Amino acid sequence: MRTRDIAGSAGIPACIERREARTTVSVLIARLQARNLALPTRGLRFLSAAFLCLFFSGCRGGIQSAIDPAGPQAGRISKLWWLMFYVCSVVFVLVIIAALIAVVRSRSKQSKAARVEKITDKPKLSLSKAEEQRMTRTVQGAVAVTVVILFVFLIASFSIGRSLSSDMENKGLVTIEVTGHQWWWEVRYMDTNPSKIFTTANEIHIPVGQPVTLKLHSTDVIHSFWVPNLNGKKDLIPGKDATIWLQADQAGVYRGQCAEYCGLQHAHMALFVFAEPVDKFNAWMDAQRAESVAPSNESEQRGQQVFLTSPCIMCHTIQGTQANATTGPNLTHVASRSTIAAGTLPFTRGHLSGWIVDSQSIKPGNHMPPIALNSEDVQALLDYLQSLK
Repeated sequence: MRTRDIAGSAGIPACIERREARTTVSVLIARLQARNLALPTRGLRFLSAAFLCLFFSGCRGGIQSAIDPAGPQAGRISKLWWLMFYVCSVVFVLVIIAALIAVVRSRSKQSKAARVEKITDKPKLSLSKAEEQRMTRTVQGAVAVTVVILFVFLIASFSIGRSLSSDMENKGLVTIEVTGHQWWWEVRYMDTNPSKIFTTANEIHIPVGQPVTLKLHSTDVIHSFWVPNLNGKKDLIPGKDATIWLQADQAGVYRGQCAEYCGLQHAHMALFVFAEPVDKFNAWMDAQRAESVAPSNESEQRGQQVFLTSPCIMCHTIQGTQANATTGPNLTHVASRSTIAAGTLPFTRGHLSGWIVDSQSIKPGNHMPPIALNSEDVQALLDYLQSLK
């Protein structure tokens, strides 16, 4: 569309209109400066630098990023996001340019109308018929473009949404049940042979390049399972089962998060997905199916007795011992995990000690009460738990 068709007016020579179109930005800046509205140069530079830093830091990717896909489902979602980003960016820029041109042209017309009024003493009170028709066509064109864009977004979103759940019945050489609790994740690896079923917590291991079926449940409130590098969000609603599938095309560690507010410690309900080569994944599963490691020294033996005679036994399971409660995470191989408290702390002796003695000071509101133990018992218990690999 020509500049003349957008904002030209009767009686203004075409050469003047073209010159005004080329100098729109400079005229606007000059007028702002004349009215003391221009921002300081340093301020503009600072704002520009801050914007660029935020923009590029958000696009850098990482272990929890929807625009750094590591699997086919996340790749589709990422393409949809970029489609919307580019289209909306172009629309935004065009709207800003049109607004700036309209402001400059409006003031130019007002200035010309004021000169005509001084000469003829007859103010111009309304738009000409040509101007009204031009504005009508512009609005109609903008509405038509908007409708087309919305339909493109609708079709793209619907198509990608269907592809995320397509062929669900054919997915899943490995099937995992994930149960959301306040505020941790129970992870149960299923198998047609009941003796090969095992349970862990807050970490999911999957083989690289193979689809894995996840069956999602919740025991208390609504949670939302989200590992952005691998797939979109899926709600866990009490009393209702949900199913998704994941596939990682490259080895790595990907962070997940509960994406639905579920109470006081919602922000501290994370999990990690470890995508590993098939051989390493099979070795990990074999190790997880085994019973807990027997104490190898006197301190570990004392630690086991502390565990079995303290409130710990009322909530946790350690296979191969008398502890078989299911209220809290399974601790059979707790020392093989990288974090404790659903990703809140790294698994270190110091953090584990603080969590055992007073977990409420670390993660207020969690369902683990403080445990009163003397220092010798705490050290023995730490030795025992750190041996459970």
